[in-house]
Amino acid sequence: MPRVLISDDLSPRAVEIFAERGVDTDVMTGLSPDELKKIIGKYDGLAVRSATKVTKAVLEQAKNLKVIGRAGIGVDNIDVPTATQRGVVVMNTPFGNSITTAEHAIALMFALARQIPAADRSTQAGKWEKSRFMGVELTGKVLGVIGCGNIGSIVADRAIGLKMKVVAYDPFLSAERAVALGVEKVELGDLLARADFITLHTPLTDATRNVIDAKALARTKKGVRIINCARGGLLVEEDVKAALDSGHVAGVAIDVFPVEPARDSPFFGRDDVVATPHLGAATSEAQENVALQVAEQMSDYLTTGAVVNALNMPSLSAEEAVRLKPYVTLAELLGNFAGQLTTYELKAIEITYEGQAAELNTKPLTAVILAAILAPQLDTVNMINAPVICRERDIRVSETRVPTLPNYQTLIRVSVSTERHKRSVAGTLFGGRPRVVEVEGIVMEAELGAHMLFVRNKDKPGFIGNLGRTLSEAKINIATLHLGRAAPGEDAICLIQVDQELSDDVLECVRALPNVVQARALKF
Repeated sequence: MPRVLISDDLSPRAVEIFAERGVDTDVMTGLSPDELKKIIGKYDGLAVRSATKVTKAVLEQAKNLKVIGRAGIGVDNIDVPTATQRGVVVMNTPFGNSITTAEHAIALMFALARQIPAADRSTQAGKWEKSRFMGVELTGKVLGVIGCGNIGSIVADRAIGLKMKVVAYDPFLSAERAVALGVEKVELGDLLARADFITLHTPLTDATRNVIDAKALARTKKGVRIINCARGGLLVEEDVKAALDSGHVAGVAIDVFPVEPARDSPFFGRDDVVATPHLGAATSEAQENVALQVAEQMSDYLTTGAVVNALNMPSLSAEEAVRLKPYVTLAELLGNFAGQLTTYELKAIEITYEGQAAELNTKPLTAVILAAILAPQLDTVNMINAPVICRERDIRVSETRVPTLPNYQTLIRVSVSTERHKRSVAGTLFGGRPRVVEVEGIVMEAELGAHMLFVRNKDKPGFIGNLGRTLSEAKINIATLHLGRAAPGEDAICLIQVDQELSDDVLECVRALPNVVQARALKF
């Protein structure tokens, strides 16, 4: 059974879901980094929230780890690049706490508009400062939403229900989606200039870090109010504090900080700031949802190969995984074939999907082919890190789809280019079983076995007899033999399945035969 470590607090129902789906679990929370490093090597999966830090040092000890599941949306606590390099899928649950976080942003907006926290403190202190806490209405105000994805779109919907005008900045928001949401898609500068309230709902990336700084604040209306329930690094805190001090910004509501837990902040102690301790996802419903989702996603990946909400791998449903299974086998065989014949530095890999194969979700298949091609050269390559390795090594990868075929219902062709050669191999499925149907432009039909002998030769009389006699003398039994040639007397290829591994001595005898150009032992 696959084995998963749950290292942060999750709903007990998550353990039940893992068990129901055939996955064993251990629950050990509060582990120190050293304790986690000592035990992580035993597990296929790691389920975390935000407390566990999955660092490079931890991942280096995770010899069997296949998947990390984050119960929540943010993965700041996971070294995703290192996980990818080591072939570990990283998943999150972007939808489980979307409503809860959006509602918290709306709650903070109300709290800012009516100064509720400060008024509460004053009233409970026995004061009655009714004239001090003059608020503003939300109705008719302009809300600027920076980041209109899962959470931002829900905030926009709720704000429209409050009769607010919503303008949104998001480079990935299409015009059609904006119309469907009822928001006006604008550029960032326009949003800053028009918004009475600004709410942030973007991930923390190089493009979004410090998006609200002194320069941005200078473009905003006097009296603007800012809400941040996304990531602490989106605001330059000192710049926002200065704008509060000057009165240009009327108030700020923050649920996230650059360093958490936040023990100190330039925002603390101010009546014009509403602060909460990262409560965006802190409802019983959200906690239950993300725990159940991460257990389901991890279980499905470990037991069926289905990939959902992964950050470093294409999505693949359980239904697709079943449908793609024979194609994955074919893709791996073709990639392995091409990789074993490649002896010089790779420059380019071209993959063509033809016929029915062109209609599939081909991203996982391409990843499998790349991993299989690289496997003879690298020990730790798999379908997760193979695309990254190709980019790092400047290996050009191209993918083409051809919807119709004259001879086959479905075909995958893999071409590999080095500084000296370009070689290709193509295969199809016969009754769900993979078959090679073309090697280096030569048509042939072969079913690959565990041990194969690949021979490139000149098509001359006596070749087959010499080859058979050589293998017989070496006591090598032939299981199947497949032949193909470009033209009579020209280049030919012979693929022989044998019952045992071929020694170097046997290969040298084959290479010494007349008309042999190349001979290699292949393993599948």
